[in-house]
Amino acid sequence: MWQEIKNTYHLFSAILACVLYAFPTKYLTVIGVTGTDGKTTTVNLIYHILKSTNKNVSMISSVKAVINGKDYDTGFHVTTPSSWKVQAFLKKAAGELQNKKDGYMILEVTSHAIDQQRIWGVNFDVAVLTNVTHEHLDYHKTYENYVKTKIKLLQKAKIGIYNRDDRSYEVINSKYTIKNAKWLTYGIKNIADITLKEFPIKTTLVGEYNTYNILAAVAVCKQLGLTDEKIKKAIQTFRLPVGRGEIVYENSFTVMIDFAHTPNAINQLLSALRPQVKGKLIHVFGSAGKRDIKKRPAMGEAAARYADTVILTAEDPRGENVLTISQEIISGMPDKDQEKVSIIPDRQEAINKAIFLAKKGDFVVITGKGHEQSMNYGSGEVLWTDHEGVEKALRLRSV
Repeated sequence: MWQEIKNTYHLFSAILACVLYAFPTKYLTVIGVTGTDGKTTTVNLIYHILKSTNKNVSMISSVKAVINGKDYDTGFHVTTPSSWKVQAFLKKAAGELQNKKDGYMILEVTSHAIDQQRIWGVNFDVAVLTNVTHEHLDYHKTYENYVKTKIKLLQKAKIGIYNRDDRSYEVINSKYTIKNAKWLTYGIKNIADITLKEFPIKTTLVGEYNTYNILAAVAVCKQLGLTDEKIKKAIQTFRLPVGRGEIVYENSFTVMIDFAHTPNAINQLLSALRPQVKGKLIHVFGSAGKRDIKKRPAMGEAAARYADTVILTAEDPRGENVLTISQEIISGMPDKDQEKVSIIPDRQEAINKAIFLAKKGDFVVITGKGHEQSMNYGSGEVLWTDHEGVEKALRLRSV
């Protein structure tokens, strides 16, 4: 009941924002990207490809907004900003256009933003769904509700694109109707409209999950009329955004920062890294407090499957006891793997420990915070970045 009231408020806010900013998406070709994992990378891929082909393109992602070439901060823990901020960014992007639909906007869209009507009035030309995995069930209650919310974005767009290999495909095809005049699929394992066979790629990105992100971007850009040659050329020069598979130290051992914070993302990341690591794989992570607690055991299971050493720590506990969160993560691990787990609630101390333990050939991967610049312990946001945490730990190690 309370959520319905809040959603009504968000809807009225979105309507007012659209009226105030005069519905700026009528001047833009808008691409929406939703999904549990891979949204930010896919948004950045599409942006990079369009930018590489000299298109007038802007984007709004969880890392930042880039409007007409200028970077803007979107705030702490923000993926899709408020309707007022979204419309203001859209207006700014459309303001310098000489011709209608001459500019492109790629918008990262969360299920919360969809459900709360914060994107009302945004006319999506193309929408892509990367996947729907275990996340946000504290809000959506069931997986099917979560899928249903994501599908609303595809139903809003003129062209809907989604992952043929994802679990959500069967739910979508059996229970929901895609109302688009045109909709397409992409995939690696099943027959789809866009596949590696039809569109072979060369990339520096590792992992099957990034191949899916690339195919999603390819599907979008082909629908926007870009040639295969231009798309392939742009993909080869793409680099991941801050906090996504980012190598921040590489010497006798390696340190990576990544945003993986769901069971699927952790599984995909660690499974891709494992064959490349000559020494031990050391994983530092936690789970957000007062959020979907059912995912915690599955996160632990994924980490235990691939990591040699696991260090559990704070990750926006929001007043929850970090020890309790950590024990819930451990509950998903086989008994034999629990011996390789340490719990260090202070995230800086956890990173210090991981880097102190690292030997030649080892790989330290720190997940869950990625690009974020704050931590929530329960009394508001305090400044924190994993990047600075790593820098401090490396200085301590060298003393």
